[in-house]
Amino acid sequence: MLSVVIVGGLHADARKATVERLLTDVPGSVVLHHDLATAVAGTVVRTVRDATGILSAGEAPLVNDCACCALREDLVPELLRLRDAGTVRLAVVELWDSVEPKAMAEVVTGGGLTVTGVITAVDPALVLPYLGNGDDLAERGLAAAATDQRTVADTFARQLEYAPVLALVDSPEADDEDRELLAQLHPTARQVPIGHGDLAGAHGDLAPDAADDGLTVPAPRRRPLTPLAQAALAGFDVESAAAAQHPACALLPADADAHGVSTLVWHRRRPFHPERLYAALEDLTCAAARSRGRFWLADKPDTLLHWDAAGGALCVESAGPWLAALPDAAWEMVPPVRRAAAALDWHPEHGDCCQHLVFTSPGLDRDGLQELLESCLLTDAEYAAGRDAWKRLPPAFDTLLEV
Repeated sequence: MLSVVIVGGLHADARKATVERLLTDVPGSVVLHHDLATAVAGTVVRTVRDATGILSAGEAPLVNDCACCALREDLVPELLRLRDAGTVRLAVVELWDSVEPKAMAEVVTGGGLTVTGVITAVDPALVLPYLGNGDDLAERGLAAAATDQRTVADTFARQLEYAPVLALVDSPEADDEDRELLAQLHPTARQVPIGHGDLAGAHGDLAPDAADDGLTVPAPRRRPLTPLAQAALAGFDVESAAAAQHPACALLPADADAHGVSTLVWHRRRPFHPERLYAALEDLTCAAARSRGRFWLADKPDTLLHWDAAGGALCVESAGPWLAALPDAAWEMVPPVRRAAAALDWHPEHGDCCQHLVFTSPGLDRDGLQELLESCLLTDAEYAAGRDAWKRLPPAFDTLLEV
C-alpha cells in the first residue's frame, strides 16, 4: 500500500528541510512537487524525485486558468501510477508555497488513496511576521490563480491550524515568545523538531538480539522510525480534520497567558448589536495577531456567522443556520460531530446560539478587548425587547456578507 503524506507551508526553507528529512528517514520514499511559479506561462511543472535526484519531470496544462486546478487534475493520476508500480513506500506531496493542505488532502483521499499524514513546516521565528502580513498573495508572486484574493496572513493561518503535525526547524532567532505563540495558536498539534539528524525521541520497534552463545548470530536490528517518519505514517482522518476547522465545532485554543503571549476566550449568550459591532470591527480585528470563532448577530438570530481574522484583515461569512433554528427532522442531516458540539454547549433558551471568539497575540490587552466586546452586545433593554425587535435593527453587516 502506498502511504501519502502532505507537507506544506509558506516557510519554504522549513518545508524543503522537512521534505529532505523524510526522504532520508523513510527508505523507498519519493517526493512529488508541482511548481506553480510557472503558471503565468500557462503550465505547471511537476517533478518526482527520490533521495538520489529527479526520477521524472513533466508539465501539466492550466485548467480554467487556475494553477491549483491543474495540480488537482495531475496529482492523483501520478500518485496512482506510483501505487500501481508497487516500488514506493511513501509518497511525499510537497505543496507549493501558498497551496493549502485541506484541499489537497481531500483531493488525494477522494482519489482512493491513503493520506497517512499532513505536516506544516514552520520556522518559529517567522510565525508572527507571517501572521501579521496583510499583503495579498498576488503582490508577493504567490497567487495560485488570477482570481486569488487571499493574503499571506490568512493563508499561513489556515496552513498552520489544519495540520495535526508541525515540523519545526532550528531557528536561532526564535525566542520563548515565538515558541509560546506557536503553542497557543495550535495547542493540539504535535511538534516535531527536525533541526538535528539524530533519532532522539524515536519509538521504533527493534528486533531483539539473539542470545550470544557462540552458536547463534544476532538478529539484525530494524531501523527505528524517527519522530518525523512516525508522524508521516501515523494516519490522518480527512473528515475529522475538516470538522476541527468548521466554525460550529472547531477545536479552538483555550485561555492562556505565558511568555508575553495571551489567548483570550470570550464566550457569551447574548447577541451583538449589528451597528455597534460593525463600528468596532477595525479595533477588534487589529487587537490580536489571530482571532477566530463563531458569533451571533441580533438582526440575523438564526444565522451562525464565522469570524476569521489575521494580518489586520477580517473575513466574516455565514456558516448556515444554528442548530436551534432547524426543525427536529433536519437534525438527522447534520453531521454527528456538529450535533455533539452543540449538545455540549446547549442553552435552554437559545440552544447553540452564542458568541465564541478566541484572540491570540503577544501583548494582548485582555481587559480592553473584553470591555470593547461587551459594549457591542445588546443592552438589557434591547435584549428584553425580543427577537422580533432584534430583526428590525439596522442590517449593518449586509454589505460585508454580500446579502
